[in-house]
This record gives sequence, C-alpha cells and structure tokens, in this order.
Amino acid sequence: MTPSTKPESLLQREAKMMKLEKLIAARESISTKKFPVPVKELLTRFEQLYTGAVCDVLREFCLLDQALPGYLRPLNDDHTVAGVAFTVKSAPNVKITGELTFRTEMLDAIAADSFVMWDTSNDEKATLWGGVMTATAVGKGVRAACIDGGIRDTHQIKEKNFPVYYKYRIPNGSLGRCLITHYQVPIKIGDVVIKPGDVILADIDGVLCIPRDIAYDVLVRAEEIHANEKKIFGWVAEGQTIHQITAKGGYF
Repeated sequence: MTPSTKPESLLQREAKMMKLEKLIAARESISTKKFPVPVKELLTRFEQLYTGAVCDVLREFCLLDQALPGYLRPLNDDHTVAGVAFTVKSAPNVKITGELTFRTEMLDAIAADSFVMWDTSNDEKATLWGGVMTATAVGKGVRAACIDGGIRDTHQIKEKNFPVYYKYRIPNGSLGRCLITHYQVPIKIGDVVIKPGDVILADIDGVLCIPRDIAYDVLVRAEEIHANEKKIFGWVAEGQTIHQITAKGGYF
C-alpha cells in the first residue's frame, strides 16, 4: 500500500470534519529553527539577564502568559540559569511494569544544555526528582530542572549545586505512585505551553518560557533594556529628578 492510499486515521478524519488542522499545528508543532549564535553563547547571554526584563520583552511580543506558576520555587535563590527545554509528562498511576525501562529511555534522550521541564499532571503524592536523577543530569551536562510536583533527596541535590525549581518536597518515591507517559512533546504547566527546544530562563523570581522561534530576538531586545536600566540606575544615583530622567527616556 502506497502512502497516498494509506487509510486515514480516525483522528485525521475527525480533524478534517471539525477543521482542526490549524489548532493541531499550533499546539503540537515543534520548531527546529536554528539560532544565529551557538546555543551555549545564547544561554550564557540569557543568564546575564533576569526574568523580569525578559518578561517585559515578551509583553512587547504580545505574549503575556509565559511565566510559569508562582508556586514553583527555587531550591537555591542564587541561581540564574537558562537552558533548552526538554519536556517530560507523567501522571498518577499504580502501574509499575515498564516504568524503569521508559525512564531509562527518557534519560538517555536528554542532551547537554537541557532544562528539564516536567508536567506531573497535578500529582500531589510523589517525587519525580531526587539525588540519583540529579547526579545523572549533572553527568550529562543538563543545566537545570523544573518539576511541577515533588522532589526529595534535597541534601544530595544541594551538594551538586544543581538548579531545581519545584512545587513541594516529600519523601515518597515515584514507583507505584506515578508513571512517565511521554517525553519531548508539548506540555502545559499553569497557563504556559512549553515545547521541546524552547528557551527556559529561571531565577529567584520564577521560571519563564521563551518560544524558540523568537528567542534570539527576545534576547537582543532584553539586552538593550538591561543596558538602558543601567543608565537609569546611574541617573538615580546621581540624584537626577524624576522629570529629568523621564525626559531622557527613562522609566520607573
């Protein structure tokens, strides 16, 4: 049977009947756009910024829902870290068979400079990240992890000085409580759709997702804003008035 005569799936037929092609493309497409600079340079430059400035730039791009929920807290307040999104999806589940095999496959797929973004389907019982996961991630050159759920082995994570953002801590392990169902697929945490390859920036104020297609443009604009803010701080330190500063294009 040739591809042209291959029967359509039920989903494909339903999509055509309901005219969902554009929605499917918008929600499920994954960009492979190349950055105009090396990935490490891009991430290092983002790490010289802060989430507030980058969030303001995303607003200029009419993107108002790129900050992940405020309940996600940093394990270490001092970290500012950027990475390329590697997405994981899990859900509460009593099934154990096959979980370790699939987890191993997922870990093998994580590349250096990744920022692991984990959607737990609102799990409130288990931990998805701990000491062994941290040691594995550090060995692979992973930059950080954001777990919309629980972590444990906190001392071991801190010993590695590995940046982790999380919802809660609890001793419960994951086996028998949750199941990894997908990885490297679009996920949603709070109001934010995160796709593999997006740029993630996190600091003491929270976690921010920058869509891959505009990441470099956002970076350049944020660097411009950051430079302007340094001038404004300088004018304030000199004792210039609010009117003097605003007249020169400053803002508060």
